[in-house]
Amino acid sequence: MPSTSRSSPLGPLNLPRPEPRERRVPEHLWGYVLVAPAVLLVLGLILYPVGYSFWLSLHSKHAYMPIETFIGLENFVWIWQDEDFWRSIRLGMVYAFGSLSLQIVVGVAVALLLNQTFVGRGFVRALALFPYMMPTIVVVILMRWIFNDSYGVAKFLLEGSGLMARAPVFFDPDHVMLTMILASTWTFFPFVVIGVLARLQTIDLELYAAAKVDGAGVLRQFWHVTLPQIRGVLFVIVLLRFMFMFTKFDLIWLFAGAGGLGYFVRTLPIYTFVKSFGELQVGFGAALSVIMFTMLSAFAAAYFRLFRRDEHA
Repeated sequence: MPSTSRSSPLGPLNLPRPEPRERRVPEHLWGYVLVAPAVLLVLGLILYPVGYSFWLSLHSKHAYMPIETFIGLENFVWIWQDEDFWRSIRLGMVYAFGSLSLQIVVGVAVALLLNQTFVGRGFVRALALFPYMMPTIVVVILMRWIFNDSYGVAKFLLEGSGLMARAPVFFDPDHVMLTMILASTWTFFPFVVIGVLARLQTIDLELYAAAKVDGAGVLRQFWHVTLPQIRGVLFVIVLLRFMFMFTKFDLIWLFAGAGGLGYFVRTLPIYTFVKSFGELQVGFGAALSVIMFTMLSAFAAAYFRLFRRDEHA
C-alpha cells in the first residue's frame, strides 16, 4: 500500500490533510429566500382571490348553500341581457367622469393658489388636506347635514343669497347623483392638490420670467408653461382617480344606498354587492366583479400605452 508521506533528503515529510470546505448557499438563492414572504403575501392576498373569483364566475352558487354547479359562461350571458347591468355601467360612468372632472378643476385651482406666497400658507395647505383625511362615515354624516332639505347649510346659502327662490331637494331621485358628485368632489379633491402642488414646486421659475418677457399674461402662462409641465402628473391622477371613483363603494352606499336611494345611484360595485349579498347570487356577483376587473385592466392598459406614446413624442 503506498505511503501517504513524502520523502525528502532530511527524512519523511508528513503534510497536514486539508480541511473539508464548508458548503455555502449560493448568493442568488438568498435573494429568493428573502423575496419569498412578499411573494406568498401577493399570492395569498391578491392572486388567489382574483383567481377564485374567475373560477366562481363559471358556477351557479348560492351564498348559504354548499352546492356549486358548473354552468360555464351562462352567468356572462345573463349579464349581457340584464338591463340593470347596463344601467349600472351608465351610472358608474356618470359618477366617475362627473366627480373626476370637478376634482381636476378644483384641485388644480387650489394647487395654483397654494403655490403662491402669502401669510399662513403652511396652515392653509394643511387645512386643504383635511377632507381627504376624514373617515368616510364622518363625511357621510357631515354631507347629510349640509344637504338636508329642511335645515341644511346648502339650502340656507342658496335661498339666503338669492340664487334660488327655493333650494332643490338634494336627496330626491332627480338630484341624488349630483349630490353624490359634489360630496365626492369635496372629499377627494385634495388628492389632486397633493400631486399637482408637488409638481408646481419643481417648475423652473425662469420659464415664467421668459414668458413675461414675451408679453404672456396669466392665462397664457398657465396654458403654455404650467399646463405642459403638470401634464404628466395629471395623466397619472386621471388614471388613478377614475379607477378609484368607478369602483367606489363605501361612500355611495353609506350616502344613498343605505338610505333607500340605492337604486338611483346603483353603480357597478353597488349592483355587484346587491347581487352577491342581497340576492345571494354569488356566482352572478363574481361574474360582475370579473367584468369590472377586465374593464379596469383594459382601461389601464390603453392609458399606459397612450402615456408611453406621449412620453416618446
